Amino acid sequence: MCGIVGYIGSKKAHEILVEGLEKLEYRGYDSAGIAIFDKGQLKVRKYKGRLSVLREKLSKEEFNATVGIGHTRWATHGEPSDKNAHPHTNRTGDIAVVHNGIIENFIELKEELQDKGYKFVSETDTEVISHLIDYYFDGDLLEAVKKAVSKLEGAFALGVICKDNPDKLIAVRKDSPLIIGIGEGENFIASDIPAILKYTRNVYILEDGEMAVVEKDNIKVMQLNGKPVEKEVFTVNWDVEAAEKGGYDHFMIKEIYEQPKAIKDTLSPRINKDNVIKLDDIKITKEELEKINRVYIIACGTAYHAGLLGKVLIEKYVKIPVIADVASEFRYGSPFIDENTLMIVVSQSGETADTLAALRLAKKNNAKVYAVTNVVGSTISREADEVFYTWAGPEIAVASTKAYTTQLVSMALIALDMAVKKGTIDKKEYDKVLNELRGLSEKAQRILDNTELIKKASEKIYKAQSVFFIGRGIDYDVAREGSLKLKEISYIHSEAMAAGELKHGTIALIEEGTPVIAIATQERLYDKMLSNIKEVKARGAYVIALTKQGNEEIEKTADTVIYIPDVVDELTSVLSVIPLQLLAYYVAVMRGCDVDKPRNLAKSVTVE
Repeated sequence: MCGIVGYIGSKKAHEILVEGLEKLEYRGYDSAGIAIFDKGQLKVRKYKGRLSVLREKLSKEEFNATVGIGHTRWATHGEPSDKNAHPHTNRTGDIAVVHNGIIENFIELKEELQDKGYKFVSETDTEVISHLIDYYFDGDLLEAVKKAVSKLEGAFALGVICKDNPDKLIAVRKDSPLIIGIGEGENFIASDIPAILKYTRNVYILEDGEMAVVEKDNIKVMQLNGKPVEKEVFTVNWDVEAAEKGGYDHFMIKEIYEQPKAIKDTLSPRINKDNVIKLDDIKITKEELEKINRVYIIACGTAYHAGLLGKVLIEKYVKIPVIADVASEFRYGSPFIDENTLMIVVSQSGETADTLAALRLAKKNNAKVYAVTNVVGSTISREADEVFYTWAGPEIAVASTKAYTTQLVSMALIALDMAVKKGTIDKKEYDKVLNELRGLSEKAQRILDNTELIKKASEKIYKAQSVFFIGRGIDYDVAREGSLKLKEISYIHSEAMAAGELKHGTIALIEEGTPVIAIATQERLYDKMLSNIKEVKARGAYVIALTKQGNEEIEKTADTVIYIPDVVDELTSVLSVIPLQLLAYYVAVMRGCDVDKPRNLAKSVTVE
């Protein structure tokens, strides 16, 4: 989970590299560094800490280099430190490498290289690569990289430069994202498009098992064996401003406020004037649906919580049993997958390693795979049979918000489309739910237009040691997402519980003043939730309740009540999560936390 940038052209490379790394710092921020050719020498500058440390150090030197590579790191091997920061070099300092991913056989390779006299100065797996390239280098960098890569096992995206081949930059991709930016008299490599969007909208998206020789005026893409590959140019259709804060204090709050638009953008192109759903490339037939006897929804973190709603909706409307599971656990169980299985994988980035591995397991066993992702051209989108894109736009904050809500509405569209094709939903209910979906954007905006009560509620809990979220049914699923948001950006211990399970153990932790966030939007479970709220109130809890407009009775029991606009029960999560996102955000700000870059986390989890 690291960010890579490379540049070759005529401009000052170090400035472009740092600019690009700023756009990628969400991928990792425990150290950063660059390697550039300057005055005939390969110069490496790398430091522990945020990118600002590197920027400050570079400002004290003069460089005229026009070729270089840069990296921002999220540690997997070795603690954050100057020596473990990238780029890593060979023993003479003539070859530099930046790497995203994990080399699974690095211990074996390290021992082999040590036997050949190589000395290692870091604890990283990446240093193996620079020494391995050195071992094979006889004047041709491309050939040395090919031979070195053939020895590597695991996931990697690489950027490589060499003093003896100063007019080229080598890029390699296997199971870790890497793109090439196409300029005029200059070219780029990067882990993600925002890093180079200031300079070009035209990119090549490298596939697994591809590498490229990038020169100032030329790009050659090939397979790892050297066989040439013809690439299509992908033109980016969103603006660089979309990846900037736009006047907000943090990306997270900006992205929370972008949710009405993101919801509308995801829904509108998929529903025509006759209320017919058109799901892009998803074209499953009634006959295919009738053969499906099991659906898996596989994801991680926030995307998994969105998948939980997918399970509810598909089982209710399509009448097919659904198992929702976290990808990191799913692969190591004994899942029943065959040609009658449908797997839906959900990933904001489309690069989540565990989810991608589950996808590949499903494909290996002849299952059909849908992908729900936010990133066009991502690995998951390319390897799935069919893809549904959430049009959330770039999401920069590590804590996901607008990606989650668009995943929720995506799951609703997919479930309704399947139900219509299979004939398991009547027209009256279909029209009702679809019309409710159409109204979500406006209702989300109404919540965002009235946030004062949410801010006040935040003041009641920001000093807490622990916070508990409770709910039933869909509300429990939203409670899990609300709890995750609070803990990941405010560092308050937070736990989500099925409200009916409180009395089976967790209620022992409730004492005077303990904050409890109670979500009660499901009509058939409303009375049950009122009883659960009374249970924790009797033990001294401070209760913040979240419910639909019209449920004023809850005010008799809860200390604070936050209302969301009325909506059909099955879609409440799209609205109820917004106050929880805001609550987490305000609490984190009050606690002085780094909202957009919470500690120990990274945006795109490309390692298992």
